Amino acid sequence: MKQKILLVDGHSMIFDWEDLASLHRRNTAAAREELIRKLNGLQDNSDWTIAVVFDGTGTKAASDGTTNGIAVFYSKSGQTADSIIERLAAKYATDYEVTVATNDRMERTTAEAFGSLTISGIQLRAEIESAYNAVRETIRRLRH
Repeated sequence: MKQKILLVDGHSMIFDWEDLASLHRRNTAAAREELIRKLNGLQDNSDWTIAVVFDGTGTKAASDGTTNGIAVFYSKSGQTADSIIERLAAKYATDYEVTVATNDRMERTTAEAFGSLTISGIQLRAEIESAYNAVRETIRRLRH
């Protein structure tokens, strides 16, 4: 069985989820951190290894390393998060089961052409909630 990798279009998720979009309007960094926190909960309670990519403004593509176990990348100036995600999907789709989470239709089509699966922001949110509920249920059972 292939290892599962989830590539997340960070800003696509932030702008799709009202709680994060509202937070982003007040504090961009806090919205990114909250998305990473949610993704960390999913990674801890699923068989996905997760990387999130944000559009950046630097002069070169940068990895912020890992934040709570989530690989975080920022695109360079003149480059989009989409292009990084598409490159990663192309590179890893043959050896891993890659899923791309985005609401960008063109990005989904491109990722699928490389052999990746795709999910929308709504589907990703459901995955996060399902993982959270599974943990709550496990804790409930352990207490009784």
